[in-house]
Amino acid sequence: MMKGARMAAPSFVSTDDIRARFSRAMSRMYRQEVPAYGTLCDLVADVNGRHLQGKPGGQTGSLARITEERHGAIRLGTARELRFMRRLFAVMGMHPVGYYDLSAAGLPVHSTAFRPVNAAALEKNPFRVFTSLLRVDLLDESLRREVAATLDAREIFTPAARLLVEKAEAAGGLSEADASAFIREALETFRWHDEALVPHALYQRLSAAHPLIADIVSFKGPHINHLTPRTLDIDTVQRLMPEHGMAPKETIEGPPRRDVPILLRQTSFKALNEPISFAGGSGRIDGTHTARFGEIEQRGAALTPKGRALYDALLVEARTLSRGKPALEAQRILAERFSAFPDDATAMREQGLAYFEYVPTGRRGRAVREGNIPATADALVRTGLATARPIVYEDFLPVSAAGIFRSNLGQDGNGAFQANPNKTAFEDALGASVLDEFALYAEMERASVQHCLETLLPPVRAA
Repeated sequence: MMKGARMAAPSFVSTDDIRARFSRAMSRMYRQEVPAYGTLCDLVADVNGRHLQGKPGGQTGSLARITEERHGAIRLGTARELRFMRRLFAVMGMHPVGYYDLSAAGLPVHSTAFRPVNAAALEKNPFRVFTSLLRVDLLDESLRREVAATLDAREIFTPAARLLVEKAEAAGGLSEADASAFIREALETFRWHDEALVPHALYQRLSAAHPLIADIVSFKGPHINHLTPRTLDIDTVQRLMPEHGMAPKETIEGPPRRDVPILLRQTSFKALNEPISFAGGSGRIDGTHTARFGEIEQRGAALTPKGRALYDALLVEARTLSRGKPALEAQRILAERFSAFPDDATAMREQGLAYFEYVPTGRRGRAVREGNIPATADALVRTGLATARPIVYEDFLPVSAAGIFRSNLGQDGNGAFQANPNKTAFEDALGASVLDEFALYAEMERASVQHCLETLLPPVRAA
C-alpha cells in the first residue's frame, strides 16, 4: 500500500435491506411449510387489488408496501433467548416497541413487538414480529422445574447466527456476503421441527397446564406460528376464506368496520393439526400438535392517548354488554357502542383522537410570499398549504392477540394465570427498555409538520 493511502470504508448492506430480504425469505419458507398460507396471500392480494380500483392514493399507504407487509409471531421460553433475539432483530433495524400483558387474558406470557421505528424504514419494509416470553413465575412449582430444565438445555440460535450478530455489532454492519449468510442462519431459528424435544408424558402435562406452554417448551426452536399479510378489506377476506378451503374464526377481533379504520382488525383460519413425533425409551411415539395458523390484518389510524382511552372504554362497554351472547349479537353491540367514536378523519384530527401526517400541497399563497407562515398544523390545513392523512397504526392490541391465540389453541384463558403485568421483569429479561409507541407516532407527526414548514420557507440566497 502506498504511504499515506487510506483503506476504503467497509460497504455494509442497510438494515432496511436485510429486513426486507429476511421477510421475503421467511414468507417463502412459510409457504412451503403451510401451503394454506400461500392461498391466503393470493386471496388477500386479489381483494386488495379490487379494493384499490379507482381509489388512487388515500390513507392506506402504497400498494408496494402493503403487498410486502407481514407480521409474524414467536414465543420464547427464557430471558437468555429473548435477550439474544433482541440483538438479532437489531441487525435488521427492528426494535422492541410496547409492552403487552397477555396474562390479563389468562395466557401465561407477556410480549413486545420488534419493528422498524421511523417513517422511512417503515416505508421500506414494515416487518414486525410479535414476540412473547413465557411467564415461568405463573406455573405450578413442580412443572416450573421441568420447564426450566428443558429450556436451559436448548439452544435456538445456530453458532453461525451468533457469530454474525456479534460481527455486525462490532463492525457496525454486515457485508453482502455476511448479510446473505445472516439471513440463512437466522431463518433456522424460525423453522418448523416435527420432532418434539420432550418426552410424550411431559408434553401431555404441559398441554394440560396450557397448550401455549406445550408449544413454547416442547420443540427445538420457536417456530413461526403465523405470518400475517395486510388486507384493505378484512370483511371480504373473512367472507371468501371458506370458498378457498380455509375455515375462519367466527368473529373479527378489534374495532367494528368503519369508513375510517382505526388501530387493528384481525382474523385467522384455524390452526393446523400437525403430525409430530416423540422420542422415548420405548421407541418413537407419534402424535399431533396444534399451533400454527393463518392470520390476516387490516390496519387503520394510530390513536393518541385520548383516542385510545375512548377506544378502550367503548370496548369494555361492548364486551360487558355482549358477555354470553351469540357472536352476531356481540358484533351488533360492538358496532352500536362504537358509534360514539367519530368516523370522520377531520373530526378525529380536530378532537385530537388520532395522529396525522401532514403533506405539503405545493401551494404558497400571498401570506406565505409575504413571510407570514402558519405556525400550527391546523393552520396549515385550514389555509390549504398541507393535507392531513392518518398515520398507520404499526402495533398490536393485547385483547385481540389473546382472542386470536385462544381461538387457535382450543382453550379459553386460564384463571390460574391471571396476574398483574410485570413490565419491569420483562425489560430485565430483554436487557433493554421497550419503546413508547405513542412517543414514536407523536414524533412522526411532528416531523411531518416541520417538513411542511421548511418547504414554505424562502430559499436562502448565496452571499
